[in-house]
This record gives sequence, structure tokens and C-alpha cells, in this order.
Amino acid sequence: MLVPVKRTISDVLETWVADPRQPLVLRGARQVGKTWLVRDLAARTGRDLVEINFEREPRRAVAFSSGAPRRMLSDLALALGREIRADKSLLFLDEVQAAPSVLPSLRWFAEEMPELPVVAAGSLLEFALTDEAMRMPVGRITYRHVEPMDFAEFLLAHGQDALRDRLLAWQPGEPVSAAVHDTATSWYERYAMVGGMPAVVAADVEHGDARRCRDRQIDLLATYRDDFARYVGRMDTGILDRVLFAVADQLGAKFVHARLGEGVRVAQSARALELLSKARLLTVVPHSTASAPPLGAAIHDRNRKVILLDVGLAHALLGTPAAALFPHWSELGDAARGKLSAQLAGQQLRAQQPGIGHEPTLHYWQRSGGRPGEIDFLLQTNHRIIPVELKSGATGAMKSLHQFAHERKCRLALRTDTNPPSIQDLDVRTTQGHPVQYRILHLPGYLLWRAGSLLAVVDP
Repeated sequence: MLVPVKRTISDVLETWVADPRQPLVLRGARQVGKTWLVRDLAARTGRDLVEINFEREPRRAVAFSSGAPRRMLSDLALALGREIRADKSLLFLDEVQAAPSVLPSLRWFAEEMPELPVVAAGSLLEFALTDEAMRMPVGRITYRHVEPMDFAEFLLAHGQDALRDRLLAWQPGEPVSAAVHDTATSWYERYAMVGGMPAVVAADVEHGDARRCRDRQIDLLATYRDDFARYVGRMDTGILDRVLFAVADQLGAKFVHARLGEGVRVAQSARALELLSKARLLTVVPHSTASAPPLGAAIHDRNRKVILLDVGLAHALLGTPAAALFPHWSELGDAARGKLSAQLAGQQLRAQQPGIGHEPTLHYWQRSGGRPGEIDFLLQTNHRIIPVELKSGATGAMKSLHQFAHERKCRLALRTDTNPPSIQDLDVRTTQGHPVQYRILHLPGYLLWRAGSLLAVVDP
């Protein structure tokens, strides 16, 4: 069972259906809800869903070999024994990586039948899309990226529409009552234990049992690990397994290949990261020099952090405890809270990007030359680089943030902690005595899903 809640990306998909269109390819990890989104899209727009799963029915690929869309639809309608009308149907090609010859044929729909909505998706689609032998119809298809459910969607799934609306209506500078802050914090702590994978959220909505949710998270992890054998290239699945556990162990810190232990070379570890990234089980967060936008223009490939697809996977990999009731954040140890805070923040900051066209990205910064200094994440808004500092509690020094603001002439920063939201204009000195003035937006975790829009409001 999946929770029947409208996802944020649903509005983007409805807009795509309403206008002349190119075929749409949905990208994202297994089990993030791509198939459900397409079925829901057809229901919301009153379209007759024509769904083909190429893993279950590989012979259906034959219908797409002619290169003529109307002939393709005619052959497909005959094979399925049903009518397919461009003005009333939605064609859904699921698990399309199992029929790679179908992907290039999408160009003909863009050129000759743009009135028919065509959606393609697949659990390991990224491997097909990056295959050098695959001739993708460049410029004739469009992409959307599907992430796990964010905190706002989690609230809607639990019927907390009123709380979600209150958080959506909040504007920087407005006070947040203690009741709203406490309620939102409690629900965010629950989200921190459940995560955003639709099947786990559905289990939480239906049963409200932390142990059952943890079992579902472990089941999902087992499903992903079973997929390891299907990844392209000659890679020992045991190395993929070790890298995945190492990512969970090093959340919030620079990823160090040497910490995998004996028997795994750096090249093997790097290749494993690449494969797991293609499977969308993790996101590599490169170090940017942050000297000027765009952030990806100057990166150091050797320095990188890595976050997982979802915090639920972190729980399954780290083995955090799950009692009958959801534990409060304070019941977890400092080390676990730090790792999970980094995962949650990265996950939320990634999800609040629109996911249109290019894949959402994250960066971080660390000082080179021996002196300590690190900025947990970097965002780019209004052509400006925004440093993001994470705290798992209510307090903590900001030495690196002050120094970064001074060196990069930064006028705006974001800090997330457990305090109510606020804005602060700082006039301080760095540890080297340099004066620095900048504005900082303080957001608790439960508002990180709005980080981009809120930063745009307070940008001086």
C-alpha cells in the first residue's frame, strides 16, 4: 500500500500533460514512487493509462521497432486488445531499461505525435542512459527527477495539513509560537526516524509502529543489495556492500576510501561509489572552491562527502534502535545525531530543488593548506553562494562560517539547529581578528524543505 497523497512533483507533471510536450523520462532510485506518480497522474488528468512493464512483458518492445508513432500505437493497441487515443490516453513505459531499443524511438513521438503524453521510467534506468552504445534522442525528450518524500509530503501523508499550511505560510521575521515549534519538532523527529521512502511512510501511517517501520527499512536495504548483482561492470558485490556501509559510517564527514579497510583499493572504492550513485542509492557531494558561481565550475574531485538516498537507509545500515514507540531525538547518541542530521539536511536541501532537467546537486567547502575549516553544504540562489552550517542541537560555534563569510565576501548564510526560526544580522570578528558583517537565517530542520524560497526572501 502507498499513501494516496499528492506529491510536490505532481504539479510539475500535470503542467507537462497540459501543454504540447516531449516524451518524459522519470529518473530516480527504485521505490521512490515513480510508478505510483504516473498512475496518479493519469487519474488526476482523466487520461486512460496504457502501462507496459518491459521486465514482465519484454515482447512488447517489438511494437516500437517501426519508427512511426501511429504504426507503433496501432500495433500496440492490437496486441493489447484495447483502443489507444492520443487525445485521451497516457502511455507509460515502465522498467524501460529492460528494452533499451525502445528509448531511442521516443524521438518519433516528440516529432510526430506531441499530443500523446509518453512517460518512461525504470529502476536501473541510469545505467541504460549512460551506456555509450545508447543513442538517446537528445533535445527530443525531457527529464524529471523523483526524490523520496520530503517533510511537507510526510505531514500530508499523516493528515497534518494544518501544520504543513502553517509552515508554508511562515515568513522570515515572523514569530513562531512555542506550540507550533514543539509540534513541528515532534513530527520532524518522527520523520527523522521514518524517512521519506513511500512504502515506509505508508507503514507508519497504517500502523504507527517504529519496529515495523525499521523492518521495512531493512527490507528496502536488502532489495537494493540484491540489485548489486545487476549492476554493469565487473565489480565484486562485497565491495559495493562495504562502500555502502562506509558511507553511512562517514555521514557528515569527508569520505575517506582508506577507512574501508584492507582488501579494497582506492580505484575499486571510487568505482563502487560511481555505480551506487548511478543506482541513486547515494549522492556524491564534491568540494567546491566556492570562489564564484556556479559551484560546479571549480571542484576538487578528491575531496567529497557522500549522503544516502534516504535517512531510512542510514538507520538500516547504522542499526539505530527502534522501540515500540518512536524515540525522541535526545535518546540517540551524539555521534548518531550528528550523522543523521547531516543526512537529513542534505536530503532536504536536495529535495527542495525543482528536479527539472538537470539532477539536483549539492556541494560543500573545506579549507586547504592545513588550517581547519569546513562548511557543511553550499547552495546557490539568486546567483549568490550561500554557506550552510548544520548543528544537531541548539548551540554551537560558528568560527568556520565567520571565516568563510569574510574570505568570500558573503552577505547571507543559513544555519540549521533545533531553535525556532529567526534572522540575525551579525557584526563579528574572525579568529584572525578580521571584521565581518553578514545576515544569517536560522531554520530548524522542519523548515529546510523551504530553504531556497526563504533565502530568496531574506537576500539583502
